Amino acid sequence: MRLFQRYILGELIRVFSLLVVVLTVMLVFVGLFREANDRGLGAVQILQIMPFVVPSMLPFTIPATLLLSVCVVYGRISGDMEVTAAKSAGVSALQLLFPAFLLAGILSVASFGLTNYAIPWAVTNIERIVTQAVEDIFLDVLARRQQFSDTAKGYSITVDRVLDRTLHDASFLYRTSDDQQIQVRAREATVAVDLEEKVIRLNLQGVGGNPTGPGSGLKLKETELTFPLPQEIANVKARHMVLDELQAGEQQAIRDVARVRHEIALETAMLLTTGQFDQLTAGRMKELQKRLRDADRQQARCRTEQFSRVSMAASCLFFVFVGGPFSILQARRQFISTFVMCFLPILLVYYPVMFLMMNLSRGGAVDPVWAMWIPNLLLAGMGTYLLRTVTQH
Repeated sequence: MRLFQRYILGELIRVFSLLVVVLTVMLVFVGLFREANDRGLGAVQILQIMPFVVPSMLPFTIPATLLLSVCVVYGRISGDMEVTAAKSAGVSALQLLFPAFLLAGILSVASFGLTNYAIPWAVTNIERIVTQAVEDIFLDVLARRQQFSDTAKGYSITVDRVLDRTLHDASFLYRTSDDQQIQVRAREATVAVDLEEKVIRLNLQGVGGNPTGPGSGLKLKETELTFPLPQEIANVKARHMVLDELQAGEQQAIRDVARVRHEIALETAMLLTTGQFDQLTAGRMKELQKRLRDADRQQARCRTEQFSRVSMAASCLFFVFVGGPFSILQARRQFISTFVMCFLPILLVYYPVMFLMMNLSRGGAVDPVWAMWIPNLLLAGMGTYLLRTVTQH
């Protein structure tokens, strides 16, 4: 029996390895084209980010590829009457399915590791490469036009020339938070994007200010200007954080919620005491309510991401729990037909329910502790019925 189990496990690994490579390569090219179109990357940047796109694709390709492998292997051995021969010798179907469950358990742990560690690492490296590309494009525009401006954000840069990523004889005009215009001239300047601090840093040497503006007091030999990154780059998605960061973010959001609620209580008491009833729904109260909603959403997002990672990683086990018995029952069919018949209900039920529970959890409508396991429980119910049929007949 152990020899037969090792044979089944070897077949599963061989088929899974081949299929996961093919499917991942296909999805990697799709991901690369999407990144290239969204961010305007060139051929060099595409080749640089290619190794980091693979870990991002694997958590999505592993469950479906494992299901297809199970359909191929168990459909073939059942069609060759090997399952019938084993059962006639008193061997339970559960023993035949044990190699698939073992492989699914290993892949579940691997999927969680990829989601929790590999994807944040890959995204960080992709952002670094994209940032370098943005810097190159920015410096190329300055080198050709000697001028760059963004009226929406209120700044402009004029240079005499750009050599070795250094701006020579540069003039910076920007608007402060209190709408004051400041002009700064520098003999040399270098540009760097700090992803950790979420700012753009301009290191200036030989600084002088505008004699008629607020910057006229600048007499330093060298200084540094910082500008915030665009919002779409500065904001880090919950999916791109490791588990420790998610837990720290959830705890910080809980503290923010408590602090804002305390401020709301104090502000409400003050307004009621002074009789400013019209301010209960306007002014600072409106701002505090917005901060409270943002903190609640951040807490829900971090909490949902933690439990969704475990649930989606465990889906490998539940996919096998459904696919293994179903493939044995559909022994004489082609494995593609078996896979489609098995995967179609998963595609139409599992993923929509998963995304629904995820959105409800992020909105705070349900608790992700149990909501994220509903899709897997649906598969467990289906798999229990199929497994009972296989073991009895």
